[in-house]
Amino acid sequence: MVAAHVRSAEDAAEALRAGLAAVGLVLPGLRIVPASCLGDAPVPLVDLGRCDLGTALRLGAVLAVQQEGAGDDVHA
Repeated sequence: MVAAHVRSAEDAAEALRAGLAAVGLVLPGLRIVPASCLGDAPVPLVDLGRCDLGTALRLGAVLAVQQEGAGDDVHA
């Protein structure tokens, strides 16, 4: 079960990495937080890491376009 949780987090991080790359964004620090995978009942965390100002601005712009296109269908 522990391995399944960790694998799910790795899959989520990879899907996020691929989705960001598809819109021209790279978050070099995107990774799984190793300490969050420890213990009998791990709760793996995906760390988005740090990015420069240009990347942050592009990410904000992409999200704004997505939100405009989704209208009321946006879910948090």
